[in-house]
Amino acid sequence: VQLQASGGGLVQTGGSLRLSCTASGRIFSINAVGWYRQTPGNQRELVAAIPYSGRTNYADSVKGRFIISRDNTKNTWYLDMNSLKPEDTAVYVCNADITKEAADYGYTYWGQGTQVTVSS
Repeated sequence: VQLQASGGGLVQTGGSLRLSCTASGRIFSINAVGWYRQTPGNQRELVAAIPYSGRTNYADSVKGRFIISRDNTKNTWYLDMNSLKPEDTAVYVCNADITKEAADYGYTYWGQGTQVTVSS
């Protein structure tokens, strides 16, 4: 299983970006999906996630600005980022809990990360 993230780039304050993450390989089901971000010297933090069941959750710092969604027909999930701020600058990494075969356990997989830079 591989996760490929895309969509990062350089944007001005107040701008928008859409990140995509696509899973490929042997996949029976994609359970939970999420986006994290990391800056140098800091721990990776959860930005947004769609759990297997329950409500979508967001970091307080992005509530009202970011939206996570998924397209199960494409094994793809998205992060729409609006009203971007310089403090949103980070490497954004996608992850997913994926079951490879029926009756198997789900395992967590990580993408390679995509850089988002917001200029002031």
